[in-house]
Amino acid sequence: GGYPRKKGMARKDLIRANTRIFARMGRAINDGASPNAKVLVVANPANTNCLVALKEAAKGRIPSKNFCALTYLDYQRAKGQIAQRLGGGGVSADRVKNVIIWGNHSETQYPDALTDGYILGENGEKVPLRILLSDDVEWANNDFVTTVQNRGKAVIEVRGNSSALSAAMGTADCLKTWLVTGTKDEETISMAVYNDRGYYGVKEGIVFSFPCECRGGEWFVKEGLELSEFAREKLKVTENELLEEWEAAKGLLVENSRTASEREIPSTETNQPRFMSRL
Repeated sequence: GGYPRKKGMARKDLIRANTRIFARMGRAINDGASPNAKVLVVANPANTNCLVALKEAAKGRIPSKNFCALTYLDYQRAKGQIAQRLGGGGVSADRVKNVIIWGNHSETQYPDALTDGYILGENGEKVPLRILLSDDVEWANNDFVTTVQNRGKAVIEVRGNSSALSAAMGTADCLKTWLVTGTKDEETISMAVYNDRGYYGVKEGIVFSFPCECRGGEWFVKEGLELSEFAREKLKVTENELLEEWEAAKGLLVENSRTASEREIPSTETNQPRFMSRL
């Protein structure tokens, strides 16, 4: 497990503590796990923890595509907020489809209802959220976004503890969809995955949450969505945060690697045969 964030703890301190933990985990996965092993990271900062682990594991036998970080819980929360907003029409969260969580599992994430979201009617009709919320765009771009971004913090403030059960259920549902059932045709879920192709103009080499389809135990980023200028600005904000987190973590990895190498180099004296030391 990861090191939990404590009261008054800066995010950079959390990154420092967890980089060491997830570097060790990544090496252990590389040393002992099957090449087909799948890894879902939940501990925060989840995206960067995932990236640290996969970088260490991907040095050997484990493909980076076998890793993801949990943004499924944010995705579920976003669906719930939409259903509540449209509740006058008897809309349940299960009928809210293709809401997207872009970017980091943090307060910079971009919960996006309008790009690809829709309501699935009882007769199978798909009604785009950009139509249903055409008179409520201000809410969709502001209150909805901040509510989902800060939902975890709000739960802690009310309960005094994190939403551990919700995270556990989100983890189970994500794994089930990813590895067992897959997504239904034209449906997506949100997963923070390794960006090896620069999807949607996001810099390659970071773990970023995208809309994903799942088939045969694999994830595939849904491509070709048209993003508004507002959405692109939001993606850039969360991308920048992830790049900053990775720079911090990468510096620690280099520092730890250098320290480990220095420990492994024996001194000249101790490396000499004993009879030589008497000359």
